[in-house]
Amino acid sequence: MHFLCIIVRSLYSQTPAMNKRKFLKSAFVSGAGAFTLPALAGATFSHEPAFKKRKYKHWVWVNPNPKDAEEDLHKLYASYRAAGIHGIFFEADSEKHYRTAKKEKLEAHRWMWIMNRGEKELLEKHPEWYAKSRSGDSCADKPPYVGYYRWLCPSREEVKTYLENQVRSIMEKDYVDGIHLDYIRYCDVILPLNLWNSYNIEQTKELPEYDFCYCEVCRNNFKALKGYDPLDMQYPEAGLSWRKFRYDNITTVVNRLSETAHSYGKKITAAVFPTPEIAKRNVRQDWLNWNLDGICPMIYHGFYREDVSWIGDAVAEGVKGLHGNFPLYAGIFLPDFKSDEEISRGIQYALKNGAAGISFFGKVDDRVLGILRSSSV
Repeated sequence: MHFLCIIVRSLYSQTPAMNKRKFLKSAFVSGAGAFTLPALAGATFSHEPAFKKRKYKHWVWVNPNPKDAEEDLHKLYASYRAAGIHGIFFEADSEKHYRTAKKEKLEAHRWMWIMNRGEKELLEKHPEWYAKSRSGDSCADKPPYVGYYRWLCPSREEVKTYLENQVRSIMEKDYVDGIHLDYIRYCDVILPLNLWNSYNIEQTKELPEYDFCYCEVCRNNFKALKGYDPLDMQYPEAGLSWRKFRYDNITTVVNRLSETAHSYGKKITAAVFPTPEIAKRNVRQDWLNWNLDGICPMIYHGFYREDVSWIGDAVAEGVKGLHGNFPLYAGIFLPDFKSDEEISRGIQYALKNGAAGISFFGKVDDRVLGILRSSSV
């Protein structure tokens, strides 16, 4: 994950999805004039019908508006289903939206922030739960990059129990079909390239103020495992065992939440960084080893200054690494595309390279639905 300008506010002064995508989109907008997408090779894929014979499941990320009329929702969701949309990731709890979607034969999943949690009550009651950077600053009182970046420490048992209980409370609702994890990672130690100018940062190496987590619990747990404190290393950012320790921390959180969701007979998916290599390098996210029912890599090519064909490259890398353990749904960011033709090509690049479907962020209107139908049927 999903913003036309950036206004840094607290987590509850605007929706989390808008905050998240504004943070990313701000630099894309500011840098858009600096480059243009190169022309594609000209492949239309019309000579390769085999990839179109599969049954695809497409998804949409949505922040439900409580003012929406049920009659309008029925029409909207019926149009989604007719175009091949399989389900919706809803960022807030709205029984009206979920039940209406289900009546139109769509799956209704709750989209939830996991490790990035800035609730005022949580900050006041448990500041010790928040991650600390290599420079010693806590996300509780000195968030990196932007004000809503308040990252929890995944080493702490009380954090894992807190998140597990939250997922359990969502899964108990009969109108919720599953849970969709977002921000299931550490803070970005490396930002996507197109964001560097906006934040006046050159992240050609891992800088201490963005490298997490070095709290006492993390350091003590690692020392018990390996016999030394990561801060005793000359270059902790280069320590392979210390890096793996953090990959495993997030994997443990995911797999516990997976057990919780599956205990209710419900599905669990996650929005992740675009490829296994980028995810591990930038945010300590080892999603190939997670126990999920599906993955939605956010293959937002504009953020990485890549052309549309890179969507296919990213999908191919992910599909190969997954070895069929669960399906990959290629996340695309509609404002990244310059034309309808580019959207169509992006969809086809993803499907041709093994994606089980597309997950859309942006305005999914009749025009986009028409492109989806013609590109994947």
